[in-house]
Amino acid sequence: MPFREFTEIIAGCNTRFMRGGSGQPLLFLHGANGAATWLPFMEALSGRYDVIVPEHPGFGASDMPEWLDNIGDLAFFYLDVIDHFGLSDVNLVGQSIGGWVAMELAVRNDTSLASLILNAPPGIRIPGLRKPDIFLWSPEETVRNLFHDQSFAEHVLAQPIDDAQQMVILKNRLTTAKLAWQPRLYDPDLEKWLHRIATPTLILWGEQDKVIQPGYGPKLAGLIPGAISETFADCGHLPQVEKADEYVARVSRFIEEVAR
Repeated sequence: MPFREFTEIIAGCNTRFMRGGSGQPLLFLHGANGAATWLPFMEALSGRYDVIVPEHPGFGASDMPEWLDNIGDLAFFYLDVIDHFGLSDVNLVGQSIGGWVAMELAVRNDTSLASLILNAPPGIRIPGLRKPDIFLWSPEETVRNLFHDQSFAEHVLAQPIDDAQQMVILKNRLTTAKLAWQPRLYDPDLEKWLHRIATPTLILWGEQDKVIQPGYGPKLAGLIPGAISETFADCGHLPQVEKADEYVARVSRFIEEVAR
């Protein structure tokens, strides 16, 4: 399905979007590496849904607004995005930090959501289950640690990076640090409010995730009423990339199940 790129001013922030397909809306919130390109899993999902992929304020080609201080600010921003486009029955999908944003949004107001799908989100802390310090990784370590199948990492590392792309990478890292530096990758208040989420929730993880350990999945499933936690074998932090076909099938099946 063809997609288009455009910008919208929302909450005073000039924000870049990619959008393609038709049908029930699927809003995808990206992780720390941004959303520079329309990826194969987005293309596949756009055959069934109206896929909307923003770049978060402070990331990529979107502006850095003065009001952006924490993940909660992004949660309120995406409630404004939903209102701006007049969306309802939204399938909200969040990858990593985007999944954290999605949870923060849902505890505030999930009335516009039809389903919530979380890919390896941080956001809570489990004593004894440590997260690696992603801010200490070199660019190559970051890429390699995203994938279990290193052929994906080799493909990414083989791509030339020009000065403009390098600036985007630095911008994304700086904004991630601003949002998640302290406390590291979690909100001390989020766990106690996850019981407010009434939206059917699917939590997905790669069994070999080196960024956020898959042990967080069952913990989150125990905190979000009725949530389902599943894993992909032989998969790292990006199941939508590394296991794209399986991922699209599972997400689509879950959306169809909750719609019945």
